[in-house]
Amino acid sequence: MKRMSLATRISLLAACAVGIAIAVASLAAYVTLRSQLHSRLDASLLHRAELASQSDLVASAAFNGISTKVLGAADVHIYLIYAGGQIRSPSNRAVIRPISQSEMLVVDGKLDHAFRTINQHGTDYRAVTVPVSSGIALMFTQSQSSIESTIDRVGLVLLLVGAGGIIAAALIGLAVARSALRPVRQLSEAAENIARTEQLTPIPVTGDDELASLASSFNGMLAALERSRDRQRRLVADAGHELRTPLTSLRTNLELLAQADKQGGMNETSRQEIFSDVTAQVEELSTLVGDLVELARDEPLSRTPEPLDMADIVARAVDRVRRRAPSVAFETQVPPWWVVGEAQILERAVTNLLDNAAKWSPAGGTVRIAMNRGELTVSDEGPGVAEADLPLIFERFYRASDARTMSGSGLGLSIVRQAAERHGGSVRAFNRQPHGAIFAMTLPGSPYRPMGERWSPEGAGAPSTPGLAGNGRPRAAVSPATSAAEGHIDPDGAPDAISYRWP
Repeated sequence: MKRMSLATRISLLAACAVGIAIAVASLAAYVTLRSQLHSRLDASLLHRAELASQSDLVASAAFNGISTKVLGAADVHIYLIYAGGQIRSPSNRAVIRPISQSEMLVVDGKLDHAFRTINQHGTDYRAVTVPVSSGIALMFTQSQSSIESTIDRVGLVLLLVGAGGIIAAALIGLAVARSALRPVRQLSEAAENIARTEQLTPIPVTGDDELASLASSFNGMLAALERSRDRQRRLVADAGHELRTPLTSLRTNLELLAQADKQGGMNETSRQEIFSDVTAQVEELSTLVGDLVELARDEPLSRTPEPLDMADIVARAVDRVRRRAPSVAFETQVPPWWVVGEAQILERAVTNLLDNAAKWSPAGGTVRIAMNRGELTVSDEGPGVAEADLPLIFERFYRASDARTMSGSGLGLSIVRQAAERHGGSVRAFNRQPHGAIFAMTLPGSPYRPMGERWSPEGAGAPSTPGLAGNGRPRAAVSPATSAAEGHIDPDGAPDAISYRWP
């Protein structure tokens, strides 16, 4: 079954609301009018009957042959009721029977008046009985046809007006709904057009209501999607360019081996050189693919942040890089600095900084690593970075002109920046005098270990039990918040409140 459109449902809702309101108002008006008309008829009959009962003419006459006009009651029928239950009419009207008990009480003088409704030949009459003298009562009856006719006409008018109001409400509701939902239809058409053409064209925004805000939010989403797609395109294009070189070299070496086997083989020295070259290229290709996979992630697959000491992370990274660069000395001055983060990502970032410094340092040079209030600096003794390259050195695949002849993919420093920003920090690079470059990565944290063994991905979690830091001093209570402020040390050595931000 096909569901109704939103505009149709709004129209029906408006019609139902107006219909209920009209029905309640019409019913109240109808009931009130009917009650008022009958009350006025009863009051009029009672007043005229009491006046007639006080007339000497009524008291002394037997009403034989006397017209009701004499009594000023041309629109009523008059009857006399006697104590024995006899009934007489001045105009020889049909006798109304039976007499009710309340009317006999009026005849006996026990009631001042009595009302009842009488039906004769399909017509309803309203009757009032009042006492005249001892043992005699006067009854006035008047047809209710005019009142019922008026009530019926009013009921018909209320019905027609109510039906017209409901129809008008439905039409107006449909028109208003269609007009109000026009921006929604535009959004829907734009989404369909985007799905069909894959063109992320912004939607024109008019007005300042909620739908305009929705359109603005939709445009923001389109802009974010466009930026993401551009980054993806650049990543694919750059990755294809970077992968082409090692793949071409691998293919060349493999073709050379195959051709040598067909021609009777080659000497062992040449074969070992080719195998060494292939092995190096495979390692380079593996590193490049790993870097691409790391950069392709907007978020890590699993988020398990925990308190980490950057001194431990730096120590492990230095041990790893020292084995790869034995000709370079490493000098570290890294005091404890606790951060809440992921060890694998941070260690990869620090390793990339050290690899970069070792690559540019000359044989016998020294790479110095220091930590000062959350800023990890890695300085080398190389030629430094050209001023034109400093703003771009952390971009993906960017390689300075001096670095294009050296091994590498241009992804290491971009991974450093991504890791720092993921942990609420930042990176920067600048030259040192007289030569060399300094790369700095700033991470929010504290010199003391936060209480609690593990932290949730949002950084939430109250400290469980108090403890001591490695130096025996009380650990600082760290409140995870949305700020990325660093910790500061008071003159007495106690840390200020530390706030972390986990993006």
